[in-house]
Amino acid sequence: MDHDISLITTLAAGFGVALLLGFVAERFRLPALVGYLLAGIMIGPATPGFVADLEIAAQLSEIGVMLLMFGVGLHFSLGDLLAVRRIAVPGAVVQMALATLMGLGLAWGWGWGAGSGLILGLSLSCASTVVLLKALESRGLLASMNGRIAIGWLVVEDLVCVLVLVLMPPLAGVLGGSEAAPAAAARPLWVTIGQTLLQVAAFIALMLLVGRRVLPWLLWQVTRTGSRELFTLAVVASAIGIAYGAAALFSVSFALGAFFAGMVMRESEFSHRAAEESLPLRDAFSVLFFVAVGMLFEPAILAQHPGRVFAVVAVIMFGKTLAALLLVLVLRYPLNTALTVAVSLAQIGEFSFILAGLGLALGLLPAQGMSLVLAGALISIALNPLLFAAVEPVRHWVLARSAAARSLEQREDPTAELPPSTESRYLAGQVVLVGHGRVGLRIAQAMASRGIPYVVAEQNRELVEDLRRQGVAAVSGDASDPTVLVQAHIATAAMLVVATADAIDIRQMVATARTLNPGIEIVLRCRSSDETQLLRNEDLGTVFQGEEELAKAMTLHVVQRFRPPPAEETAAA
Repeated sequence: MDHDISLITTLAAGFGVALLLGFVAERFRLPALVGYLLAGIMIGPATPGFVADLEIAAQLSEIGVMLLMFGVGLHFSLGDLLAVRRIAVPGAVVQMALATLMGLGLAWGWGWGAGSGLILGLSLSCASTVVLLKALESRGLLASMNGRIAIGWLVVEDLVCVLVLVLMPPLAGVLGGSEAAPAAAARPLWVTIGQTLLQVAAFIALMLLVGRRVLPWLLWQVTRTGSRELFTLAVVASAIGIAYGAAALFSVSFALGAFFAGMVMRESEFSHRAAEESLPLRDAFSVLFFVAVGMLFEPAILAQHPGRVFAVVAVIMFGKTLAALLLVLVLRYPLNTALTVAVSLAQIGEFSFILAGLGLALGLLPAQGMSLVLAGALISIALNPLLFAAVEPVRHWVLARSAAARSLEQREDPTAELPPSTESRYLAGQVVLVGHGRVGLRIAQAMASRGIPYVVAEQNRELVEDLRRQGVAAVSGDASDPTVLVQAHIATAAMLVVATADAIDIRQMVATARTLNPGIEIVLRCRSSDETQLLRNEDLGTVFQGEEELAKAMTLHVVQRFRPPPAEETAAA
């Protein structure tokens, strides 16, 4: 064929090889992302055989970055972050600072400049949200308190990275990167940074003041047409259009523009549909992003500089992991939380590639640095499942042999027991309410309005502190732990109500409650019909399942609307 088909060839090769290697990675219980990176290496210039078009791959990866960041913004929940802010914010900031210092130390030892070391350290400091979410989901930890803390920690890391992406271009010249434009070089640095921050602030203000009204209105108008493809097109056009407009009008990066497009769209009532229908396209271009990143990797670095590769992996899997472990313990959280958070951070991913790629484009990071970041990502992501699998065996082994570890597991926490001033009506004949989320909150409000005494048992320590300030009797901890139920005075309670969807051991909790209080009434919330049926067969208590109760309520409403008139009822009687 005479015409140029390099785009089609790059897409076909990228998708095809990524599919094959992603499938192989999943079969070996590795994240598919490892396969995508390997696919990029295979079709890149560093390996023999077919070589995809690097320029086209770079542009496709930019679209991948936009849609990837749009997805991050679409799922960003300020409420979830605020729920764990007291550990996630200080922990993530300090851990990133320590990891960045480690990267600076490596760069200094290798004779690199301060700018190169800074970019290397920042790239090694931020873990992959995609890898973490899949790891937590596969282990049933996504809804647990430890899982929420780990996710909140990574959200803070993502926000810091977004800020770094904004500040990198104006600071590139100072850090030893590419020369700034003549006009920018003639201005003082503080003027350049101030102008950048003003442009970012103007863009954010526009999105919050105008975008929050225009985007929902636009989606509503498209929805009224009844066309599914138009709705998907509107979502994708908004993401890419806002990202491009942010770069063209406000000199803001594509990544930041797409991130705020997702955040604004999340405020819309169509956010769930937007996330669902844009997911296939976001996934497809995210694959191309990882493939394009893999094409930049030089496999020869593994043979030429094995010591440097080992040092980078050591910072990722041991340095910042140990820092996170110690930080969580210093913040007075138990050992199992510290281990879960530490292992969650023992890898790097998409933001590391974005930071390293921008550093490479600005002349801040040498090509070898990009290859080192990629090598660290491949190795750490491949080994991360093994670390997650080792958490519980290591915890049990350490607890069995170390009194210090046992004391760390059972931290002295003032919220773990009721205050001495708690009124006697909360200590006998009360309801023990496990979980104070959306369902638990409604139950608590109903009991409070009727004067029914209750004690909340909740894993979120910050939430327990807030409840106590409101005068609510509450204790913190995992209610499947007998000590938590004991502190809630389960032995003298009238009822145990489990209103949480967290991953807790319901059977252990019920067994503890019935051992200490054989006559207690138990009410359980379940997430699936299979679990509901299983718990009912085991006679663990009165079981409620969301969809089933919704169907009953709707059925009752419909039937009552069509009830016969009183005369007919009397005749029928």
